[in-house]
Amino acid sequence: MDSKNVPNWILSLKNEDLEFIKNFVLKSGSLKEIAKIYEVSYPTVRIKLDRLIEKIKIHDAVDNEGFIKFIKSLSIDDRISLEDAKLIIEKYKQERDEK
Repeated sequence: MDSKNVPNWILSLKNEDLEFIKNFVLKSGSLKEIAKIYEVSYPTVRIKLDRLIEKIKIHDAVDNEGFIKFIKSLSIDDRISLEDAKLIIEKYKQERDEK
């Protein structure tokens, strides 16, 4: 793959995320094996994977607006709660649609 054709979702990931993906693939998707590598519990690895999936979805979605992406990123990084993120996004969409 030419470096110009690297998808934006890959470019948006941190090195630790890319390393996690590499280990995940090398261990054939076994979350138990990943838990051993990182010396954490299975649920901790599951949470990490779920957050990584959300990061990819956010950056892969073409129809996401910048502000909504920003709010979702804050939620994924635990800077705001999921409930607060939903409220902010819903309010933003209401105001945007009223214009």
